[in-house]
Amino acid sequence: MSAAPHVAFYEPRIPENTGAAIRLSAVTGSHLHLIEPLGFDLSEPKLRRAGLDYHDLATVTVHPDFDALLDAMPSSRVFAFTAHATTIYSDLEYRPDDVLLFGPEPTGLPEEAMAHARVTDRVRIPMLPGRRSLNLSNSAALVTYEAWRQAGFAVATAPTEGDLS
Repeated sequence: MSAAPHVAFYEPRIPENTGAAIRLSAVTGSHLHLIEPLGFDLSEPKLRRAGLDYHDLATVTVHPDFDALLDAMPSSRVFAFTAHATTIYSDLEYRPDDVLLFGPEPTGLPEEAMAHARVTDRVRIPMLPGRRSLNLSNSAALVTYEAWRQAGFAVATAPTEGDLS
C-alpha cells in the first residue's frame, strides 16, 4: 500500500499528459482516476509512449463522471487545484486517501466541480504573475511528491547498485 494520494484528472484532453500521469502512478504508488469524457482513446499511441512501459505497474480507474469518482471515495478529502485559490499546496497536511483533483488542460476545473459539497478546499500552486498554468502532469507530480514526502516516502526503497537510471 502506498502513502501517495489519489490523483484525479477531470475530463483530460491531452494523451501525453495522461501518459505521464500513468508513469507517475507507477513510480509513486498513487492511484490515478480519470473522469470521462476523455479527449482520447486509452489505447492511443501518444498515451502509451508517454507512459513508457509503466502501464502494467500503474493503478488507473476510469469513472463515467465526477459523482462516480466521489461515490468510489466516500470518506476521502478532495482538493481542487486552480489558479484562483488562496490555499497553497505546500501548506496542507496530506493523508494517503486524499484526492488531488486537476482540471482539463485548456480550461481548468469547471466551477460546478470546484463548488461541489465534497470538495474540501481549492488549492493553488504558486507561479509568477501573468502565467496561466503549469503543465497538467507537472502539476500533478509536484503535489503528489509533496504529499508522499509528508508520508516519509512510505514504501519507497533506496536504489540498488546499477539501478540509478
